[in-house]
Amino acid sequence: MNTPDTSLSATKQAARRVALATRQTCDPALGRRLGDHLLALFPPPPGAVVSGFWPIESEIDIRPLLETLHDRGHVIVLPQTPKIGNPLIFRQWSPGATMHRERYGTFRPDGPISDPDFLLVPLLAFDADGKRLGYGGGYYDRTLAGLPGATAVGCAYAAQQLDEIPVNAYDARLDAVATEAGVLVFERR
Repeated sequence: MNTPDTSLSATKQAARRVALATRQTCDPALGRRLGDHLLALFPPPPGAVVSGFWPIESEIDIRPLLETLHDRGHVIVLPQTPKIGNPLIFRQWSPGATMHRERYGTFRPDGPISDPDFLLVPLLAFDADGKRLGYGGGYYDRTLAGLPGATAVGCAYAAQQLDEIPVNAYDARLDAVATEAGVLVFERR
């Protein structure tokens, strides 16, 4: 759905409120099932640098998946949130690493900086076309625009799927979405 920016912004804000309320009813531990589905149906290729995220509030918890991928030899990176208007910076993480509080309630390690080629992306809502509704800062949109060959996989609860996500031309689409119910794979962006 392409709408003028003023109504688009209001539409996105309304969708964010619904998505946050829905997410509050979900169990973060369902991240284990998400991980099982991703590893079986859409795993990162061997040697891929994989970005994840440290869950905040009621986000699905993908930390068990990150540990498994690390144990399988993948370099794991987590985002550092720069000033608004910039893409994310990714720092290497390993189990047991000291985590530091970031803006917006996120956490990051102190490891070396590495660019990912397989991104596990947090979101508030998604649709069956691979459109993603984020928190509104545009960090992942800018980041994905700067990593054109990377694979982007949304990580969410199945209940976070909406009929349609309102988007602008700069909103990045996902290659797949993994949930506790399975993996949706979309046509290549």
